[in-house]
Amino acid sequence: MPPPAPAVLLGDLTPDVFLRDYWQQQPLLIRNAWPDFVSPLSPEELAGLACDEGSTARLVLEEGGAYPWEMRFGPFAVEEFTSLPPTHWSLLVQEVDRLVPAVADVLQPFRFVPNWRIDDVQISYAPAHGNVGAHVDSYDVFLLQAQGQRRWQISYDPIPEAEEAFVPDADVRILQEFTPEATWVVGPGDLLYLPPRVPHYGVALEDCMTYSIGFRAPSRTELLQAAGGAADALVAEDVRYADPAPPARTHTGEITAAERAALRTLLREALRDDAALDDWLGRYLTQPTRGARPPLPEERIKPSDIRRAVQEGGRLRRSAIAHFAHIAHGEEQVTLFVCGQAYTLSGAAARLAVTLTSSPCLDSAALAPFLDDGQLLLLLAELANEGYLYLSST
Repeated sequence: MPPPAPAVLLGDLTPDVFLRDYWQQQPLLIRNAWPDFVSPLSPEELAGLACDEGSTARLVLEEGGAYPWEMRFGPFAVEEFTSLPPTHWSLLVQEVDRLVPAVADVLQPFRFVPNWRIDDVQISYAPAHGNVGAHVDSYDVFLLQAQGQRRWQISYDPIPEAEEAFVPDADVRILQEFTPEATWVVGPGDLLYLPPRVPHYGVALEDCMTYSIGFRAPSRTELLQAAGGAADALVAEDVRYADPAPPARTHTGEITAAERAALRTLLREALRDDAALDDWLGRYLTQPTRGARPPLPEERIKPSDIRRAVQEGGRLRRSAIAHFAHIAHGEEQVTLFVCGQAYTLSGAAARLAVTLTSSPCLDSAALAPFLDDGQLLLLLAELANEGYLYLSST
């Protein structure tokens, strides 16, 4: 279990100053951001996760594979780890926060960024010289050093996606050209922030673990593709193209400017129902990533079970797999979104929804205003029986 997170994770910066001056603008290295940080997982436990069904794991072998920069995909057999070379490889496991509650707790200091933007915690382990090459990510990332030392080199200028050029025929997307402008050696507790598209290259100087906190940044294409699949929900009234009293045409193969304008208008007006679009966005942004869903409880949970457990000192935790968000409609009504489901709530229920989306772990003090309301306890029990919430003694 890591020590408690520091009150200020960003060194001398407040979250407001960081978001104003650095977020999506320029890299930032914060020395000793998390003093005495201890990884909740050992390298051996991380390798064990990589062997489990349901994990998303990769091995990148710069040397010692079937060919340079070979990438292998898990789940792995234990024997694959015992046959690895002593250096020049990396193990990467995604969504470890979904698998290990103590790793999910590592996210808490980063929640000055909206919940829906947080993607996952990826943990990498590498012996000396292990790396995945110089590359860029299309999203913001915090790189928290958890064990050992790693040398990071970065170039400050972001590379537009259209200008990327990769080493040909490599399994890994390695930049063909990379000129470092800054070099840092980081140790446990150091934190490096990188905006999207900033080239970076990290090499293990010894056995080391790095926590990568990545953020969701859906592209316009992804949103359009997803919206197209939900057209029935978004388009309240289907309307067909119409062209009353058109002139007779000589060049019948032409799509005229007027026709193109009418068709563009047809498409644009399809998304003018803001309420339907907001509902779809809430569902879309809270859908389980990569298809994972939280496990159901072994026994059905009753409202009285929640009241008793919380009053006896237990806590109600959000499943790390379940995404929670809400949209406010005035002061007394919200729509709560959980794993793509929508709940329209008013009054005390709306205040409960805001509480649920504000913290991944709620104790008796946070839940006290709601424990005497049978309807609210029923809502909590419903969410727990779907696996979205669970009772915990810690």
